[in-house]
This record gives sequence, C-alpha cells and structure tokens, in this order.
Amino acid sequence: MINKNEKKLADILLVEDNDGDILLTQEAFEEAKFNNKLHVVEDGDKALDFLYQRHAYAQASAPDLILLDLNIPKTDGRAICKIIMSDEKLKKIPVVILTSSTADRDIIESYNLHTSRYIVKPVDAHKFIDVVRSIEHFSIEVLCLPLNNKDAGLINA
Repeated sequence: MINKNEKKLADILLVEDNDGDILLTQEAFEEAKFNNKLHVVEDGDKALDFLYQRHAYAQASAPDLILLDLNIPKTDGRAICKIIMSDEKLKKIPVVILTSSTADRDIIESYNLHTSRYIVKPVDAHKFIDVVRSIEHFSIEVLCLPLNNKDAGLINA
C-alpha cells in the first residue's frame, strides 16, 4: 500500500539552449539543496528523443515536469507543446514554459496548448534563481506525483 505522505522526487526535464540559463538553473537547484533529478537537453529534437526514450535517451526516465523554452533550435518549443498535448501519455506531464518571450501570442498559444504555467525569464541572475527555486518548490511541495510512473501510464510499459 502506498503511503499518501510519501513524496517521490521529481525527474525534471529542462529544455534550454542558453548555457547561462542552464548554469543558473543548475546552481539554483544545488544552492537550495533540492534532490530532484534535473535532466538537460539543448534542442527540441533531443527533447523529443528524451520524451520518447529514443537514441541516446533510450534509458531515460520519464520526466515528471518539463521546463521548456519556446525559442530553441531544431523543433521549437511551440511544436513540442503541440506534440506533447496530442500524445495521450505525454500530455499527463506538466509543462512550464520558461522563456524570454513576452509576446501575447506566445502566452495565449501556450495556454491554449494547456501548459501549466508561462514564466518569463528575469534578466537579473538573482531573480532568475528565485524563479527557478519557486518552480522547484512547486515540484516538491505542490505537484502531486504517482510513486510509480509505469502504473500512471507516464512511460511505456
């Protein structure tokens, strides 16, 4: 029987091509001593390979949360959102848009694709770290995850 108070550590997929933002995100996780597993891919094609457990990511664990930049190389974040939301297994994974775009059309389109949150990256490094910490807090304290992703249908059986 599963203890309802037992918390599963989240596997978080960061889809980001900016080395500085990747480093700040990793630093925020380390400084806050969060134990969640952060996986990083730098373009949309690698993100899809990770999500579908293909090629170099055949042994990857299914993410519990996706942090997705819209403006990434190859398959962009908008297309990834469409693919995720059209896939019965993938659409169960919360997607948080973490981007520099403040364009209304990007915000509206993202919410129309049922993303969980749309967060504009702050330019200031300290504020960026605060944003990442709030996302991490969300994944630990707020997000309720099944203890077994296979039972939840989040990964291929």
